[in-house]
Amino acid sequence: MEEQGRCVLEADENGRVLDRLATLEQVITPTDVRQVLIETGRINRRACKLTYEVMLWVVLAMGILTDLPIRQVFKHARRLRMGEVSPHRSSLCLARQRLGLEPLLRLYERVVRPLGTPGTPGAYYRHWHMVAIDGTVLNVPDTPPNAAYFGRPSGGDRGEGAFPQVRKLSLVEIGTHVELAFQVAGCYTSEEAMFPSLLRHLQPGMLLMFDRNFFSYKLWNSVISRGVDILARLQKGIILNPIRHLGDGSYLAKIYPSQWARKKDRNGIIVRVIKYTLNDPQRVGCGEEHTLLTSILDEEAAPALELIEAYHERWEHELTYDEQKTHLDPPRVTKPTHLRSETPQGVVQELYANSLGHFVIRSFMFEAAKREQLDPDRLSFTGCFQILKCRLPECNTTTPQSFQKWYETLLWEMSHEQIEPRRNRVNPRVVRQTLRKWPRKRAEHRSRPPLKKTFIETVVMRI
Repeated sequence: MEEQGRCVLEADENGRVLDRLATLEQVITPTDVRQVLIETGRINRRACKLTYEVMLWVVLAMGILTDLPIRQVFKHARRLRMGEVSPHRSSLCLARQRLGLEPLLRLYERVVRPLGTPGTPGAYYRHWHMVAIDGTVLNVPDTPPNAAYFGRPSGGDRGEGAFPQVRKLSLVEIGTHVELAFQVAGCYTSEEAMFPSLLRHLQPGMLLMFDRNFFSYKLWNSVISRGVDILARLQKGIILNPIRHLGDGSYLAKIYPSQWARKKDRNGIIVRVIKYTLNDPQRVGCGEEHTLLTSILDEEAAPALELIEAYHERWEHELTYDEQKTHLDPPRVTKPTHLRSETPQGVVQELYANSLGHFVIRSFMFEAAKREQLDPDRLSFTGCFQILKCRLPECNTTTPQSFQKWYETLLWEMSHEQIEPRRNRVNPRVVRQTLRKWPRKRAEHRSRPPLKKTFIETVVMRI
């Protein structure tokens, strides 16, 4: 009689059914997996092939082997055995549906964490831990459930968009590109409305950066009440009357919850305003006045020029989305959308699997960079991702010593995927086809001449 709840597939000498995924256990341990299954009530009552534990590992593998259909993911995760027939695609899909979303969500909250330390290059500005919030949209398969749940973008007179879209808002650790938390909603939900759901993930000592569309008095007050400082870009037209001018060209002002409160000078919050322009015609926004707002009021603790340069690091958040959407799981001929799932629950489950897969890769990159005392940004995400996929089947788990030797070799190989320091360059904000507010890409936007000044050399402040 089979043991209750046991997987009937043959395991290796260490008890692994999906024995080619042993590498992932360096980041996501079997204990973590089993604990979240217990917490969410995913306990098998009878012996079978596709237990909840096996399927959770399969879904996690989907977050790394994104170019493979689910049956091929299972084959890549398990060594070949004579006479064993792999589960059919429909069986795997049904088992994935039974697993559901909650174990992935619990596992994400249990595993994903900031990697950067004060000694990690690029992770901190002075003693502040740099994080940022921004959003993106992803196309999902054109099915009635996805369209009903997430909605389609409007094309105005051209009609609805070709695919339903899901909106994703993420909190990212700037120095390591780790996606610390994210929120998902339909495409018609604004990023501003999603922002409060991420506040619980902010920790004292962080420096939160965000773009101008997120600013509001209520949000500002909610963030600073958690012991988190803010560095944000501001929209034009917001009244910021100087209270006191500081020696670095910035000044103190107050923000208010309403016009009435401003007139009565009630409930105002003191903020620091940094205004500057750029004097390089090659840069976007040259000659325009840019405004940064920060809760750091001491100009000696954080000089204005340093904060201007630190805010420039917010663009690392965009590279996190680039890694996920362009390199980790890009659209292709066999998958014309960003995601593969045909149901809303599957879409969100897949987003968590992809983010966990991204965290696994970034964790390995962090360890590889730390061994060479490198900034994690100096390692190629694409190169390290391809190395992991290439070396995953070679993992030797015969003994703990053989596995450790293989793991150290993997990190050594990743540490040599170094890229040159980023060039001093800028790209025009244009698209090949006219969409939204950006102009069409034309000949003058191609083959731009090299920049002659660094970003900070172009900053002009009024003192």
